[in-house]
Amino acid sequence: MFILLPPSEGKADAGSGAPVDLDSLFLPQLRRPRERVLKALVKLCSAKSKAGQAKALATLGLSEGQRDEVVRDAGLLTAATLPAREVYTGVLYDNLDLASLPPEVDTAKILVSSGLWGVVRLDDEIPPYRCSIGVSLPPLGGLTAYWKKALNPALNREIGHELVLDLRSGAYAATWTAHGVVPVRVLQERDGKRTVVSHFNKATKGRLVRDLLLSGAQPTTPDELLGTLRDLKYTAEPTPKGFDIIVHEL
Repeated sequence: MFILLPPSEGKADAGSGAPVDLDSLFLPQLRRPRERVLKALVKLCSAKSKAGQAKALATLGLSEGQRDEVVRDAGLLTAATLPAREVYTGVLYDNLDLASLPPEVDTAKILVSSGLWGVVRLDDEIPPYRCSIGVSLPPLGGLTAYWKKALNPALNREIGHELVLDLRSGAYAATWTAHGVVPVRVLQERDGKRTVVSHFNKATKGRLVRDLLLSGAQPTTPDELLGTLRDLKYTAEPTPKGFDIIVHEL
């Protein structure tokens, strides 16, 4: 079973490895699409004029106080790297706590969606960056549509008919859909009403993946996955497309 995660808005401050080697990343056939996004992002963020800098901030959805993010993106071609498992931070990754997993736990089939890289494995060496999937990056346009075109053939070949637990959100989920992909939504139930609450959603998804990894379970069908989640004491309910996980408190 593959597990698809969203990236985090928060990233590590800096890497310590050699600059990114696009040929070494998961799905090396995506080298050209990745290179185009990388060069477009660097060009956007390398503008020296006040107007150019303002355009970079607006394009990336950043405020004046986040100008250092633009500076960092401008240097991505030569920036030091870290394994993706160390680059992504935030609530989901804090609760997943990859660093504390026993060494025998296999994380090779955990994939992270990315507006910049399309998709990466946890051991891929990448620099910290800022580029969400919602960005419309000149001259490439919207990154959701851009990556959907590139990812569909690549991931279809790689994953085939294996079960995929999909924990991505929003536009990231739209970059690739296929038979066997099971989306999971986390809802908080309070006073009989169920709503999506960001912190509950991210924390629960992180813990859920951790529990699945530690259990050693290898479900191959949606029904087996549903049973596994219930065995792990999650309140899981089937929906027409996937599952809802119901939580009451963290």
